[in-house]
Amino acid sequence: MSKKIMLCAICNVSSGNCAEDCAYCTQSAKYGADIKKYRQKSIDDIVNEAKIAYKNHALGFCLVTAGKKLDERKLEYICLAARQIQKQIPELMLIACNGIADYESLKELKNAGIFSYNHNLETSEGFFDKICTTHTWQDRYKTNENAKRAGLMLCCGGIYGLGEDENERISFRKSLASLEPFTSPINFYISNPALPISVPRLNADEALKIIRDSANAMPNTRFMVAGGRELILGDRQYEVLENGASAIVIGDYLTTQGEVPSKAIESLKNLGFEFMDKCEH
Repeated sequence: MSKKIMLCAICNVSSGNCAEDCAYCTQSAKYGADIKKYRQKSIDDIVNEAKIAYKNHALGFCLVTAGKKLDERKLEYICLAARQIQKQIPELMLIACNGIADYESLKELKNAGIFSYNHNLETSEGFFDKICTTHTWQDRYKTNENAKRAGLMLCCGGIYGLGEDENERISFRKSLASLEPFTSPINFYISNPALPISVPRLNADEALKIIRDSANAMPNTRFMVAGGRELILGDRQYEVLENGASAIVIGDYLTTQGEVPSKAIESLKNLGFEFMDKCEH
């Protein structure tokens, strides 16, 4: 029986200048991190990135915008991008990640061809106000409930290594499990000189334990290892697939570089993996 893996690619369609104060995020204007900033990519550029992602065996393609919420301008833009991608690469599973959103807006995304909405809880309810004060954990949870009601699949996870303890990780996973996400991204925090969080970096064994614990807590969810995979795990990064993950992000992340897709694809093929080419619920 062949081993299958789901690959996803991220398209950062608007970058930086975010008014929120999330302490782990280089896109926050508060911290002045040295990143590329732009209001929005052209639809042609987005479609071109989607074509490249599809050639690189990505099944999921995530359209990410900076900022707190999905307002009317963003909604119109993401719907237009989604429809253009659907016309040219209908096989791609489109994911939108556009912040806090109401039911009506999410229903419009669904109608435009978006399959899944990504809005991470990030961490436990009890720890959240230590990393963000400009919106609440409840705002995030409610958005996921809205997405489910709108008929979208959920892509909901978070980030580890922010200084949270084991009890907070357990609480976080319980909250995630209550939403029953289709996919759940696991990110590992990587410090940046501009950011206020300064804690020891997770090691590879800790990261793999987090993945195992997540998979055990939520056996019906597909776990996707995303940001920090390369830096935290190094040459052990594909051990995530022996520890409960069945999806990874290929290519670059929002503001950091990832492994070159061709290298990841070659490594996965050498390990005997085939790439999913359609959604398996």
